Amino acid sequence: MASNPVRVLIVDDSALIRKMLTEMLSRDPDIEVIGTAQDPYVAREKIKSLNPDVITLDIEMPKMDGIEFLKKIMKLRPMPVLMVSSLTQQGADATLHALEIGAVDYVAKPTQDLQHGLAEKCEEITSKVKAAAAARVQSRPGGKPARIQRLSSAPGYRSTETVVAIGASTGGVEALTNVLTVLPPDSPAILVTQHMPASFTRSFARRLDGICAINVTEARDGVRVLPGHAYLAPGDQHLQLSRSGANYTCRIGGQERVSGHCPSVDVLFRSVADCAGNNAIGVILTGMGKDGAKGLLAMRQAGARTLGQNEASSVVYGMPRVAQEIGAVEEQLSLSQIPRRILDICVSEKGKAIRV
Repeated sequence: MASNPVRVLIVDDSALIRKMLTEMLSRDPDIEVIGTAQDPYVAREKIKSLNPDVITLDIEMPKMDGIEFLKKIMKLRPMPVLMVSSLTQQGADATLHALEIGAVDYVAKPTQDLQHGLAEKCEEITSKVKAAAAARVQSRPGGKPARIQRLSSAPGYRSTETVVAIGASTGGVEALTNVLTVLPPDSPAILVTQHMPASFTRSFARRLDGICAINVTEARDGVRVLPGHAYLAPGDQHLQLSRSGANYTCRIGGQERVSGHCPSVDVLFRSVADCAGNNAIGVILTGMGKDGAKGLLAMRQAGARTLGQNEASSVVYGMPRVAQEIGAVEEQLSLSQIPRRILDICVSEKGKAIRV
């Protein structure tokens, strides 16, 4: 028996966007647009009467902006929310705030030729709506982040030779924040690929750097990879690990889509498998699709330790599930267990854990 279609409420002050999103989503037989609203006050009443599975929510609206409305939703009636935001710097900052508050994902509005640009995102929008419907959403009273409890290094800890590669997609902003903020300043070097446009990765790296003990930057080509630093793949370009003499460096380049994405987690993981081998740790976090699964398998086959986020703690158990199914994941852990495990693996030489 076929499952019921995903019931969507579209909230946007633009009549054109409401019309376009309605037409776009209604073409998919697995999605039903049950209503639209031009502002949060109308949306509030329609949420009560229609009980949607997913809301698409604009950020810039009259009477009450999308961020304030999202805070109320996550406090009073948590449900999957897909943000619709601009690609501007201001839009990126607001969207990242929304993801921290509890939005599942976002769609970036094109800055030019809105009608044509949005039409090109049809497949992305429909797939994200479906993923949002299956996402795990938790209440966020007041939208306030939890207090950071930073980990300390264990006796015998060595980070110098170890490289950690982390990949994430849907739900990754919160997951990466939870992992990176608790790591101590002498953590191993970390390379991160998160599916994001360019303006968003700059903002995300800056936000993380402000709350982490490690240094977090958007990766630049040729930069030496050092312990105590995390390097975030720039949006729309691939990040790879490279070697220059005795040193590891970041290599940036290429805009072709690999496993459906640019930047691609598979590209990062394969480069780490080639360059670092058993001196590496691979971590695959929450995300829609399968990007990173084959790359993580290559890392494991090269002798790296590999960790996957478990289903219970994933917003969307897609990427970690595929990696687990193909044998790429050595250990499956909750999100809260992953930072400590990374440090434990670094206890002995060459990143190989002392087993208990």
